[in-house]
Amino acid sequence: MHLASEDTGAEKAAAPPVLAIHHGSVRPLAAEDLERVAALFLTKFRRRRRHLLDRAIAEVAEYMSKIYLDPAGQPGASNALVQINPQGDLGGFLGVLKARYELNGATLNAAIIGPLMADTGTDHGSAGPQLLRAVHQGEFDLHLTDSANRVSLAFARPMKYQLLPAHCLGWTRIFRPAAVASAVARGKWPGLPRFVLDPCARAFDAFTRKRFEPPVQHSSSHRVHREPMDAAQFAERLPAIISDYALRPRWQDGELPRLLALAAEKRADGPLHFGGTYDETGKMLGCYAFYGQAGGIANLLQLQSSGPHWGATLDGVMEDAWNMGCAGIIGQTQSRFMPQLFSYKNVFFRYAGGTMVRSRIPEVAQAVRSGDIFIGGLMGDRWTRLSSDDFGR
Repeated sequence: MHLASEDTGAEKAAAPPVLAIHHGSVRPLAAEDLERVAALFLTKFRRRRRHLLDRAIAEVAEYMSKIYLDPAGQPGASNALVQINPQGDLGGFLGVLKARYELNGATLNAAIIGPLMADTGTDHGSAGPQLLRAVHQGEFDLHLTDSANRVSLAFARPMKYQLLPAHCLGWTRIFRPAAVASAVARGKWPGLPRFVLDPCARAFDAFTRKRFEPPVQHSSSHRVHREPMDAAQFAERLPAIISDYALRPRWQDGELPRLLALAAEKRADGPLHFGGTYDETGKMLGCYAFYGQAGGIANLLQLQSSGPHWGATLDGVMEDAWNMGCAGIIGQTQSRFMPQLFSYKNVFFRYAGGTMVRSRIPEVAQAVRSGDIFIGGLMGDRWTRLSSDDFGR
């Protein structure tokens, strides 16, 4: 279960308060909690393989320490929270990543909420509400999530989170249908030999190639071209291209390169690739980052464009994924490129996770209502290994 959380005040970094009530107490995550939280995470979100469980717990605990106890080298207590029941056992956990936004020149502290989970063996329904109340009592200016499941939606909507419906959808563009089916099957049954399905998949996809090959739709090749870039170039150029959002992230002191380095550790969908689209004068029109490898399903991490160039940027990432040999590509929708997505054939939409924002600041709430917020991708938690990786293998 995933949800979003908050942090307030211009440059304050006050730790969340310890909230004690008769059902238990809530406090910041500490190093001694990591193994118990990791075991609970694996129970709730991953299939448990008994012979790999100890290794998986150690790997999850190490990763959680990296993103929750030492985020960007920031001092102070963790923003992630644990609920401890009256018997002293772990009752629940709420993953919180701190970020900064800016609006009209003011800096805002934001909490990005990730995994929200409770141990049903020790908790009787109080851990989730306690954890959310505790993070709301902290000093965040806005709380956000881009991955809330339906249970999390039920918790959050009464707490005055604003839902962004267009961002709650995931989209899939199929290039090679049989290869997609093969990739999905291997994801469910990792031990399935590739030679069982791949030869038939290749033969079928060769037969249907013309039907599924992505055409160039929004741009002319002699006017717009694609170029690969590295993480450093992407980190340098992304802030400029999102400057037309009123409510946008404010990355400082190497935060964005470090975030991209952490995102590159994700393994489920292949290596992380970067690219950009440019006009004939060399001006950048858009940029993108996606995970992908031949035979797999590419996963779009971030796509951003300026003005009317969303279609050309979408063309670029789809062509890169196709040329790489990917079976298809998936991504999170954004309201700004929904019209371009509708023009593609073989695109399917599904509910992928609730995107919601909560803030008591009227100007923030207005920016969210108008869709003038940069959210999702790097300003979410789907870039973390917790969103998809199979630990301990």
